[in-house]
Amino acid sequence: MLYTLDFFCGAGGLTRGLTDAGIQVLAGIDDDEGCRLTYEKNNPPSKFVKRDIAEISAHEIEELVGEYCTSNLMFAACAPCQPFTKQRTARNRGRTRTLLGYFAKFVGIFEPDCVLVENVPGISKVRGNSTYKRFVRLLKSKNYFWDAADIDAKDFGVPQTRTRHILVARKSAPVKIPQPIRGPELSPYLTVRQTISHFPPIQAGYSHPTVPNHRASGLSELNLKRIKSTPSDGGDRRSWPDELVLRCHKENYSGHTDVYGRMWWDRPAPALTCRCHSLSNGRYGHPEQNRAISLREAAALQTFPDNYVFFGTSKESIGKQIGNAVPVKLGKAIGTQFLF
Repeated sequence: MLYTLDFFCGAGGLTRGLTDAGIQVLAGIDDDEGCRLTYEKNNPPSKFVKRDIAEISAHEIEELVGEYCTSNLMFAACAPCQPFTKQRTARNRGRTRTLLGYFAKFVGIFEPDCVLVENVPGISKVRGNSTYKRFVRLLKSKNYFWDAADIDAKDFGVPQTRTRHILVARKSAPVKIPQPIRGPELSPYLTVRQTISHFPPIQAGYSHPTVPNHRASGLSELNLKRIKSTPSDGGDRRSWPDELVLRCHKENYSGHTDVYGRMWWDRPAPALTCRCHSLSNGRYGHPEQNRAISLREAAALQTFPDNYVFFGTSKESIGKQIGNAVPVKLGKAIGTQFLF
């Protein structure tokens, strides 16, 4: 059995994916208390540890690891790439340490057999002596086998175009980035229709009484007119009458056609963000209903199972949990590589 600590666990997308792969997640670590209930309700017995990675100690990590030796241990991190903390002192001013840098410290101390990192695609291309390059040098100095690549979640059964950078490393044996299972000359990509068409219709601003998180954001009268004027199945603002066009989109402006657009039924969804429940923040309109996709539909497009219930004080807080998550099926595909 492989045991894991999930750093920056959020609502638990990677935790669920690794669990589905057959890996036991001991704990998820994150500094966002708003994720606790979602994480713990859906991922028992894994516990949520609210800690800032810049402040958590090696002793605390050792206590979480407990009896599990490093030969059966994985450290996983989906670390945001922005600088991690506000600079509080003159001595710290100008430092460029990032979340990945703090994670690297614990990899260096504990040397777990397996390491997994998920991040934005450009992280490996930053010029100079970047945190990522220092992290790779650390792995080499500790005699890890490693592999890394930018991959698209839709190649692994996620109904969404979402490119991420993945790094996998292992001490005991080589490990490789998984190979696509969907795409040209393989099984077809999963689509929006296959993923969300089973959810009952709802109106903008309403929640379904029995389907958890099937809640759609409300629309102003003007935006309701706009979505009604947007053709079904992939339509966008270019079909609107002049009186509905935003001022910034007039005078033959041709950019940002995804904004206020509808998803296509028979294609993967575009990449979901924290604002994927908002019509004005991307191509997040339902393919035919006059609203943005619901939180439940967004979770499904991130391949969370329908019984994975999200808890939060607002739709914005839940949208953040969903949009920031690692798609579950992508997490499973990567985790499986460590079991070979």
